[in-house]
Amino acid sequence: MTAPHAVADASPGEILLEEFMAPLGLSQNALGRALRVPPRRINEIVHGNRSITPDTALRLARYFGTSAQFWLGIQQNYDLATSQRALGELLDDISPHPGIAA
Repeated sequence: MTAPHAVADASPGEILLEEFMAPLGLSQNALGRALRVPPRRINEIVHGNRSITPDTALRLARYFGTSAQFWLGIQQNYDLATSQRALGELLDDISPHPGIAA
């Protein structure tokens, strides 16, 4: 399986579920057992209540034939997009340092 391109607004859990688990018919319990983690960890990731950590990224990469960087990149992109939306216009109010060229 090749790694699909992450959709900017999709959470890592949505990508895990829709692009990897569902096509393979994997339940959260089955994936948890395969990764040797509590199924609750998978459930929390799928429902957006837990981030993909380096530990989980390594396990997912091994199981799905991807890279840990793929999973961490999805998480990082999601976190950045979420933070940018949360900060909103506040970021616009921060002026660059005058000594830094634009």
